[in-house]
Amino acid sequence: MNIFVANLNFKVTNDSLKELFESYGEVSSAKVVMDKASGRSKGFGFVEMPNDSEAKTAVAQLNNKEEFGRALVVKEALPRD
Repeated sequence: MNIFVANLNFKVTNDSLKELFESYGEVSSAKVVMDKASGRSKGFGFVEMPNDSEAKTAVAQLNNKEEFGRALVVKEALPRD
């Protein structure tokens, strides 16, 4: 499952995002989206988890939870059109 994570602290790295989700199961990838011009985080990212039940647990547990000083928005990522 691909998971969308928003309202991230601008200091969050790919590694710290991955570590947060690994407590719920296997993480294939974790990517914080960066602004190409400034090189700074855009405040959101994506986490890929191969096991759907672990991913759903992570979404349920982390949505609206305060991490890195902010209340996260966590939900299943919708495919792009």
